[in-house]
Amino acid sequence: VVNVDGIEWDRAKWGPVAKKVFREGAAWTARHADRLVYDAAAIETRWRNEFDRDGDVIPYGGDVPPVYPVEPGLTHRDYVLMVARFVPENTVSEFFEAARLIAQTRDVVIVGSSVYGGPLDEAAAELARSNPRVRWLGHVSDDRRLHALWQHAGAYFHGHSVGGTNPALVQAMACGAPVVARDTVFNREVLTDAGEFVRPDPNDIAAAVLSLLDDPSRQRWLSERAQWRAVSAYSWESVQAAYKNSLLAAMSARRPASVGAARR
Repeated sequence: VVNVDGIEWDRAKWGPVAKKVFREGAAWTARHADRLVYDAAAIETRWRNEFDRDGDVIPYGGDVPPVYPVEPGLTHRDYVLMVARFVPENTVSEFFEAARLIAQTRDVVIVGSSVYGGPLDEAAAELARSNPRVRWLGHVSDDRRLHALWQHAGAYFHGHSVGGTNPALVQAMACGAPVVARDTVFNREVLTDAGEFVRPDPNDIAAAVLSLLDDPSRQRWLSERAQWRAVSAYSWESVQAAYKNSLLAAMSARRPASVGAARR
């Protein structure tokens, strides 16, 4: 049983050779795995179209945490939050440009880095230095702090464009964050109507975020809707049960051959 994860050969961070290796690895997986697991229906569609393989759709889960205090210096539902690894396909540079507009009147909190440093890290540092309303926290390993940031955000921008069900998005929903997401088939599958969707354009991102920050009733509705969807569709209990069923089905499919070989 193989979980194929995302579509790595679509990621802008990889060069042509790496993309070819990932694509060939996917083809070999499709050819030899007994059973495949996809973390989103849209991923299954890609694999069916490209490799002629169906499988089991099993997403990631999220936990609804207790309510934590708001981060010192921030105000409940009055700031925008972005949580992402600094890679091009996560719409990071576009959000940084939008942040310059948003930070004229509202607080901006950025969580994440590229791990190894680089132009996007330098851009985040410069953005925080030049504007007192921008906070760049880098990598946050304290789950309670991260959950609190999601719980109290007035808008959570999710710019991931490649991959299936994103764990950060599911956890943000479980925390009740009002979401503004890049308009992709994956984000629409996860959020359905529990989010606002925008093009990867700095002006569009800024406009959507500021509109949500100015609309407390919309914030409440999106928060409640996102948390309800996380609990009903992305609980760890349902994820575990689905993996159990997938593994048992794979074992059952192989059992006759194993028994026959033992008898011979």
